[in-house]
Amino acid sequence: MRALSITILVLLALPSSADVIHLKNGRTIWADQVHQKKDRVEYEVGDNSYAIPASSIERIDAGGVAPVRSSAGNSAGLPEITPPAPTFTHQADVAAKVVRDGKVDTEALASLERDGNSEISATAYFLAGKTETDRGNLPQARRYFESALHLQPDNSTLLVYYSACLLRTGHAAEALSYAERAARAAPDSPDALAMLGFAQFASDHTPAAILSWKKSLQLRPDATVSQYLARAERESSAESSFSQNESSHFNLHFEGKETSEAFRRDLLATLESEYDDLVRDLGYSPRSNIAVTLYTQQAFFDVTRAPAWTGALNDGKLRIPISGITGMTSELARILKHELTHSFVSQMSAGRCPTWLNEGIAQVEEGRSSASHGHPLSELFAAGNEIPYNILEGSFMSFTVAEATVAYAESLATTEYIRDSYGMSEIPSILERLSQGSSTESALRATIHSDYRQLRDEMTRWLKDKYGE
Repeated sequence: MRALSITILVLLALPSSADVIHLKNGRTIWADQVHQKKDRVEYEVGDNSYAIPASSIERIDAGGVAPVRSSAGNSAGLPEITPPAPTFTHQADVAAKVVRDGKVDTEALASLERDGNSEISATAYFLAGKTETDRGNLPQARRYFESALHLQPDNSTLLVYYSACLLRTGHAAEALSYAERAARAAPDSPDALAMLGFAQFASDHTPAAILSWKKSLQLRPDATVSQYLARAERESSAESSFSQNESSHFNLHFEGKETSEAFRRDLLATLESEYDDLVRDLGYSPRSNIAVTLYTQQAFFDVTRAPAWTGALNDGKLRIPISGITGMTSELARILKHELTHSFVSQMSAGRCPTWLNEGIAQVEEGRSSASHGHPLSELFAAGNEIPYNILEGSFMSFTVAEATVAYAESLATTEYIRDSYGMSEIPSILERLSQGSSTESALRATIHSDYRQLRDEMTRWLKDKYGE
């Protein structure tokens, strides 16, 4: 097996021919296929099927080009970096044996290993890992890459793949170690240097990430690397005068003149207490320390470029604007709990949690209730004017203030319904299935036995019983 120069890509769906459903409330849905029934319209997006009342549709246009959709729930702020497959020795022959209909043939894999050819076995394990990565089953992909690296420990291509897999499953410190090995093995590889930058950035080593990305770009221009370099430089500039405190699970960055010693101690103590609460509720503990940065209001928006309605941001690091706050308050504690929950959920789901569930869990954990929006939400569902769940799988960042309000209310109410009807233990079960590559609907069917259409019907009844007049 030989390492080849490879390109690190964001895993995004390519633009494709699609139908666009225009709803009467002004929203649009891009669908791969649309089937019109008597009283409803059924449509497909990827492997998932949905249905909405025909009465809520204004018109359907065929043959458009769908916008690029990112993978749901990628809240870590990094691209879902996975290199395309290079050409390995014997790859075509091995692929025909190991990968059948897009799935790994485990018996063929074991048979090749028994043959005792380490080069072919390493290629087979690499292809198995790549296949599981494409399927979204990152835990299994990691095991296959580990087997390949056991046979070829200094292969820079495998080291880059394995580092990407570790990074996407919340093992930032381990990812950094393997990315460093990849860069040492291939010091002139723009891909190894780019991956090193991503691992450094995720591990809270922003200045080092900037240097790695600059070296990568000198070797080969890349739009994605340039985008994250610009972002890291904004962050580094804003935090040039910041100091740092640490606790068991957190790295706290702060501007010295803005926060007192007592405030920093209280903030870390609050974070540690909330961390313990989440470990108990979700049965999980993150593997790496979590970075928390306190900004002035202006610095927060300069760095994050977030919409004006955003009160804080979690892009793998907790970014909190604290202008005018000189001590711990209940509101700040609530915000910290919300953002910290996102860190847990991102790691538990390997970055695959749909935004509606991610935001719903975070609101539940911070102690919010859907009661304040219950009645209007009940009317919205009854009229078929809610935001469909498949739209809520993606980012809320492009929503208007009014749309974001509805999106957060739907997310909270649906998560409350799952918790109250099926038990809190089902939520970690859903996240686990997502981490193994299941689609959201598949994870829901396997746990609460509902697809999106059934969940919508159940929510309509639940909201009416709980909040309807």
